[in-house]
This record gives sequence, C-alpha cells and structure tokens, in this order.
Amino acid sequence: MSRAIPEKILVRGVNWLGDAVMTTPALLRLREALPRSHITLLTHAKLGGLWQGHPALDAVETFSTEENSWRVGRRLRDGNFDLAIVLPNSPRSALDVWWAGIPRRIGYAQPWRNLLLTETIPLRPDMVEMHKRTEPEIRELIQRGTIEPPPPASAHQMFHYLHLVATLGGKPEPLPPKLVVAENAVEQFAKKFGLEAAPGQIWLGMNPTAEYGPAKRWPEERFTEAAIEVRRRTNCRWLIFGLGSDAEMCGRIAENISRATGEGAAMNLAGKTNLAELCAAAKFCRVMLTNDSGPMHLAAALGTPVVVPFGSTSPELTGPGLPGDSHNQILRVPVPCSPCFLRECPIDFRCMKNITTEMVVSSVLKLL
Repeated sequence: MSRAIPEKILVRGVNWLGDAVMTTPALLRLREALPRSHITLLTHAKLGGLWQGHPALDAVETFSTEENSWRVGRRLRDGNFDLAIVLPNSPRSALDVWWAGIPRRIGYAQPWRNLLLTETIPLRPDMVEMHKRTEPEIRELIQRGTIEPPPPASAHQMFHYLHLVATLGGKPEPLPPKLVVAENAVEQFAKKFGLEAAPGQIWLGMNPTAEYGPAKRWPEERFTEAAIEVRRRTNCRWLIFGLGSDAEMCGRIAENISRATGEGAAMNLAGKTNLAELCAAAKFCRVMLTNDSGPMHLAAALGTPVVVPFGSTSPELTGPGLPGDSHNQILRVPVPCSPCFLRECPIDFRCMKNITTEMVVSSVLKLL
C-alpha cells in the first residue's frame, strides 16, 4: 500500500556551514521527487542567511542557541507538517521534530533517539567513519611509511544525505551543491565596501581560517607569500575573510600583502560580513584560496572555483563540489598519518608544510 504524498515537509537541517552546503544536493533531489510538496527547512539562526531564495525550499524556520528543543517543537506545531526528515544524527534534532508532533519522522538509526522517530534508516554500507587517530597510531603509521588508499568517491558526505532522501523517492545520484544569491546582492556588497568594478580588475578571495582547529590551516606566512606572488603575476587584489576572532591574523596578512605589493592590494573583511554578504563576496571573487572550511564549500556551491590545501582531513569525504570535480584545485602531499581528523597536529605538521607556496600559486594561476 503506497503512502499519500506529503503536503507539508519539515527538513531538520544541520548546524555547520560546510555540512549545510553538502545537504543541498539532497534538498534538490527532494524537491525534484516531490515538486508539489511545501518544503520548510529548520536551521540554526546563524545559517539563516545561507538559504535566501534557495530553489529547493518554500520556507525557512530558524532557532537560536538559547531555545531548547521543547520551545522549538511547540513553535512548529502550528505548521501542521505531516512529514519530518532529520538530516543530523544527533538526539536533539530528532527531539525537535518529536516535540513538533509531526506524525511521520524519518532519520538515521542512532543511539538515544530511535524511539523519537517513526522510521529509522540504517546507515549506508559505503559510509566511511572519520576516525580521529591517536598520537601512538600516528607514530606507528609514520614508522611503517605506507600510504593508505583513499576511500571511494561514494563515501563523500553528500551521499549521507542523498541516501536518506532516496527513501522518499529521491534519486541517489549527486547533483553539484548549489547556493544562490539575489541578483543585486553582489553589486550591493561591492558598493558597501567600496570595491572597484573597473574592467580588467581581478578580485580574489582568501580564507586563511578554519573554525575546527589549527590542523586544518595552511601556515599563515604561506598564505601571505602566495598572495604576494599571485598579485605580482596578475595585478589582482585580495579580499580576506574570517570570523571576528580571526580579524588580527587576517589584518596582518592584508597589511603584509599591501606592504609588499602596493597600498590597497588586500582588504581585511574578517568579522565584517554577515552570511548573506559572505555569499555575495564569494560570488564576487574570481577564485577563492581557502582552507578546508565552511567558506570553501560556500564558494564552490556559488560557482567560484577554490584552491584548497588539504592535510588533516579527506577531500574524498568532505571535498568541495562534486567528488572529482576538476573545477576546483585540491592540493595535498600524501603522508602516512593523513587524514588524522585531529584539531591539532601532535607531531610536525608535515601534511600541510609539504604543500609549497609555488604549488598554491600555480593552482590559482591555472584557475585564472
């Protein structure tokens, strides 16, 4: 007996920027499978600006850090949703839709939350866990000196969300992650920050930060060296992005680029843009040089090619765009201990230090 097509769907979104971008192929497949259903995304308020005008969605509901699950769920009861899809694996996300009283609730089977769902989906068999290696494991791998083969393309995180949507009839094949910005958003961004739109002027973006921790960050001095060299070869100008807590470092990089190549060569925008403006900024840039981070995924989903040094993490699992997409430049030098998925390197940071300035410069120039 077939189920009735749901009229109102609530999708409980994920809480991190990069993960949110990786859910967009699944959201697009859900829209494709159920074109007449009204789809609302429930997301943390910090990500609300990401979803303005997204073609997969009819509405966006946000919640704040201060709101507990009961308050969020009670507020959603008036939405009269008949289906909830829970994308995160957390107990809290399942509790949100349970308190909302949604009669059909679908999510992955996970400890401490299965009773909150009406349909639990087993994890897909080709899923690869991001195992955090211990220091003894790392030293043993280095001593052995062997490089482990990378996981298959089907292990990418976007398939985690596609597999869940496939239970509702969505196609499991991936689409490129997609974000949109309003028609005038890029122009408004450029006007707000006084950026020249002169013919031939090349603006490049840089994100030398990574919220997860220093193990994901290519060294600051190499970002500076690469930016200086690219500017000397192209006469480009750089926009440098980051959180408010990154402003000092980003300001230092901007100052050093301008000191070496001329006043106005770089502008520090760390902490000065909201998420919607960051989307417009990424669209404004011709190329983004970035660590593995949320802005990396954001830029690639907006069609801006990215150059990314990878070390402690795996591009096969969380790389930008479609797996294997040549539109972006992924840089890494294989070492036995990578990927370790740690916040801080316990040894000598060889995975990132082995990625040279010239490798990054060549990749940026290739995309230009």
